[in-house]
Amino acid sequence: MDVRKIKGAAGTADRLPELTGKSRISVLLWDVDGTLLDFKAAELSALMSLFEEFSLGACTEEMVRRYSQINDGYWQRLERNEITKPQVLLGRFEEFFREIGVPGELAPEFNQRYQLRLGDTIVFRDDSYELVKSLRGKVRQYVVSNGTVAAQSKKLRLSGFGELMDGVFLSEEIGAEKPNKAFFDAVFEAIRPASPSEVMIVGDSLTSDMKGGIDAGIITCWYDPDRKPVPPEYAIDHVIFDLHEVVSIIEGILRKDIVWRKK
Repeated sequence: MDVRKIKGAAGTADRLPELTGKSRISVLLWDVDGTLLDFKAAELSALMSLFEEFSLGACTEEMVRRYSQINDGYWQRLERNEITKPQVLLGRFEEFFREIGVPGELAPEFNQRYQLRLGDTIVFRDDSYELVKSLRGKVRQYVVSNGTVAAQSKKLRLSGFGELMDGVFLSEEIGAEKPNKAFFDAVFEAIRPASPSEVMIVGDSLTSDMKGGIDAGIITCWYDPDRKPVPPEYAIDHVIFDLHEVVSIIEGILRKDIVWRKK
């Protein structure tokens, strides 16, 4: 199967700023799905192709939206330690299939193929590949993800991020999910020496990335391309609309007061 690699925005690589001074941030923890890569694009492509492969008929946009809602709910329950990852992976498809009249016994095989199919569509957010590449050797960079080993390994290999990063931390291998303290304890044990005040997590999820970062006592950077208001219960350090703003934060130039974004 062909793999599509799509840049998030044409020509943005030309305007990547360079670090010129000494940064107090020495480590970046990158989320993958929804941050470095466009997960919704991969999700849509995977569902469409598998519906055809399993002869399930047309997969409509409404079906994709409904599946996405169900899927998000299951992952949020996992983050709250209410269910296990196997229950997420199968339960979301079993519930979805019940709603659309598809036999639930297809869920295990469908999910297995879905994990691999997610990596077939690589869409970079905000020229994220060039951004990460530009920061190599200037800060240490690591992937921190709740995605499955099967899905993330393929994405990181085909996107090129696997070679750019200083390390990859997947919850399935660690045995704990973001935002749990055990996940971040394992990360800090592996990347030490690193002071929490020198580590910043960049991610799109409030409930896993931001909550986990806040609880771990590290710098938090919420990637908010849809410009949603910041919930008052989250004491986030930085809010960005474009990933290129990370460079300015590292440089110490960006000092945005996020209070106005809570309105």
